[in-house]
Amino acid sequence: MEKVGNSKGNEPTGALLVVERSDGPVYLAKWRRSGRQVKRRVGPAWLERTADGSRWTPRRGRVQEGYFDEKRATVRMAELIAEHDQQEQAIEARERERRQRGVSFREVAAEWIEYLQRERGAKPSTLSDYGYMLAEPGAPHRRGKGKSPGVLMAAFGNRPVAKVTTREVAEFLRKLDSEGVSPRSVNKYRQVLSAIFGFACRVDTHGLPSNPVAGTTKRREPPAAVLDFYEPEEVEMIASAAAQGSHRGAQPASLSAEEITLRAREDAQDGELFRLAAYTGLRLGELIALRWRDIDLAARRMVVHRAVSAGVEGPTKSWQARFLPLADPAAEALERLRARGEHTSREDYIFCSRLGRRLDPSAVRRRFKAARDAASLRPLRFHALRHAAGSLIARHADARFVQEFLGHSRITTTERYMHAKARPEDLERVNLAFAARPSSEQTRTKAYR
Repeated sequence: MEKVGNSKGNEPTGALLVVERSDGPVYLAKWRRSGRQVKRRVGPAWLERTADGSRWTPRRGRVQEGYFDEKRATVRMAELIAEHDQQEQAIEARERERRQRGVSFREVAAEWIEYLQRERGAKPSTLSDYGYMLAEPGAPHRRGKGKSPGVLMAAFGNRPVAKVTTREVAEFLRKLDSEGVSPRSVNKYRQVLSAIFGFACRVDTHGLPSNPVAGTTKRREPPAAVLDFYEPEEVEMIASAAAQGSHRGAQPASLSAEEITLRAREDAQDGELFRLAAYTGLRLGELIALRWRDIDLAARRMVVHRAVSAGVEGPTKSWQARFLPLADPAAEALERLRARGEHTSREDYIFCSRLGRRLDPSAVRRRFKAARDAASLRPLRFHALRHAAGSLIARHADARFVQEFLGHSRITTTERYMHAKARPEDLERVNLAFAARPSSEQTRTKAYR
């Protein structure tokens, strides 16, 4: 080991080390900067062991290309020290500038997203939504040729979070109003801003004294649309249209017998998937994550503990497993699927491709829409099958049962189903309340008796 100083007196001095590797000796440079030790590889050393193996000595002949003798290694070490010092000075300068101007909204937004992912375990679809809202202006969409408007970053990206005022946020929200942005979308932007500034207020982040969004006004949104859903007979119409292949449209006459058989199996599976969605209330992400190990047909029960979100399989939306009783139509659909003779082992997906792989949710939605149209039914989304399950059960069960059945985290979400359609006994109640009354003449006669 040789200790060598470099030309600048204010730069650290280094030491060359010789380390033996499997492919021969290597020069390493070691030095300290600001109390921290730094090591860098210089390169292969033009050295060999002495006869007794006690030390290194220069090899004979001219130094080959790619190798270093002690002189060249010393020069290269000085270069490495200078390069590292320059990099560190640039980092320190940026940090000083950052401290002077304050951390920007863009930086805090990135920290918040990482916090949601690492500490809060946010679902991929949630992170994707926030990522879209926090994209830079003009950033290309992941799909298609569209570009992000980047309104949040355009307004606040470079602003130090400590200098953003309530008035500034309010003016931003009013600008969205004037541009015709819906109250719901304005509130979503407001909610994201509030969450980011709330994160910056934490003592373990940036310790802002207050959240500037707190003093702004939440927009009044129009009431949610009345739930519309398919009745059981309509569900069967959609399932039958799928099973018959009506959602495929005209098929080429050149299809082989094997291809016709495979398509028929896919069509039958689509029909059972639509039935199970309506008779269990599972979300699409939960349906395509189901495996046969989750089903107990003998006990007429299933466990729902996995879901697919933005292409990633993980916990359910509520992060809780739930056990569902299987109604007869749901159990019968599963029994038909198990009888197909393939992809029915414990680890297999219940709804799968020809190769046993997990289904693509966007493809399932497309096939549902085609089957719905083939059945000549009103244009409701795939999620209406879940609405059907919740609303139909709400006719015969209390809110707590419906909440647990659908896997809602909040009872307020469930209450929407409780008022979707009147239950049969409700008609009896109102008829009893407004039963025929005696006439006014009868009432006066009775009063004078």
